Amino acid sequence: MSLEEIYKLKIITAKQAAQKIKSGNRVVTGHACGEPQNVLEEMVKNKDSYENVEIVHMVPMGKAEYTKPGMEKHFKHNALFVGSATRGAIADGRADFTPCFFSKVPELFENGYLPVDVAIIQVSAPDDHGYCSFGVSVDYTKPAAKQAKVVIAEVNKEMPRTMGDSFIHVSEIDYIVEVNHPITELNPPRIGDIEKAIGKYCASLIEDGSTLQLGIGAIPDAVLLFLKDKKDLGIHSEMISDGVVELVEAGVITNKAKTLHKGKIIVTFLMGTKRLYDFVNNNPMVEMYSVDYVNDPIIVSKNNKMVCINSAIQVDLMGQVNAETIGLTQFSGTGGQVDFIRGASIAKDGKSIIAMPSTASKGKISRITLMLDEGAAITTLRNEVHYVVTEYGIAELKGKTLKGRARALINIAHPDFRPSLIEEWENRFKAKF
Repeated sequence: MSLEEIYKLKIITAKQAAQKIKSGNRVVTGHACGEPQNVLEEMVKNKDSYENVEIVHMVPMGKAEYTKPGMEKHFKHNALFVGSATRGAIADGRADFTPCFFSKVPELFENGYLPVDVAIIQVSAPDDHGYCSFGVSVDYTKPAAKQAKVVIAEVNKEMPRTMGDSFIHVSEIDYIVEVNHPITELNPPRIGDIEKAIGKYCASLIEDGSTLQLGIGAIPDAVLLFLKDKKDLGIHSEMISDGVVELVEAGVITNKAKTLHKGKIIVTFLMGTKRLYDFVNNNPMVEMYSVDYVNDPIIVSKNNKMVCINSAIQVDLMGQVNAETIGLTQFSGTGGQVDFIRGASIAKDGKSIIAMPSTASKGKISRITLMLDEGAAITTLRNEVHYVVTEYGIAELKGKTLKGRARALINIAHPDFRPSLIEEWENRFKAKF
């Protein structure tokens, strides 16, 4: 039987695919902009056929209607990272959250912690040899598909064909749903004066020949604005967005100085616009691998001059970082922050940076605090952070005493909050600031 015949035999509709899901199944879906929306929409329509279907994923970019009130009998969502579409359901108890390093998510599927009944993925059209690319979402999506009892693939002609270890053969797919719609896009965020100031300070810490990990949002994008005078930068990051394309085209990102995967951008998922997706399509400069490789701290550490830039909700005066909760409320997740901070800490000449605005709630709350809020999670330990950056400057923590690192953090807090922080510092350390 030819590949074309095998392919055609597997084609079903999204409605038929939803009917392959059974009550009590654990369903893992593709991640972020690679989310397979058509089958999920049909599952919601088919809700009365299900009881207790567990839906597992990280960031959703769709509506996540299976988490809405009234869906509790049919679906339970197990979040490995909390996004805007699922935050309310978790706060209200209709869904739950499983803490996990991003790099360790595949292990949950592989070692029996979260056995996968069904993986619903979105992939590119097959090439002449029958291989479909996972496109913008390799991360945990490929490991989930590898472990699943049933694999349902939305085959989308718009999905870019990304290189690296980013493929699944048609023979490994049980059911195919053909779709043809643009890949979900994440538009660039608004970059204000605060973000620009933070970006400029972060950029000052980046040397020529550094390899970068950048997160998502206005601050990482602002950092990219101030790198145009750098030379031979490289990328080893869990994700990239449109700003990286501009620096490649400007000759700033060449990957020539990398000590691992020289000449290549290494990434595990993508979130951006069509510009990014067109750039990565069939581009041998960009290689995508599953997250247990890309985010493995030991792998990360093989990049000399590894610089990782991540954000936080709060940093206390000891340097402990809360990047995921507001008090007891789960706001986001651990993600890859600790993976990369540990990797950069091990790397030769590596740097780990926490970058954040000095305040929250329109200036009413200081993000630099005497102690983290009651119930807050400690995402990153105080021993692992090298620099903290706000719009007021850079606090270098590595090698400093508790007294010294607290002083450095107070100096980059918002001026409105420095007097109270200094008073707390003096009470704690029995000294004059």
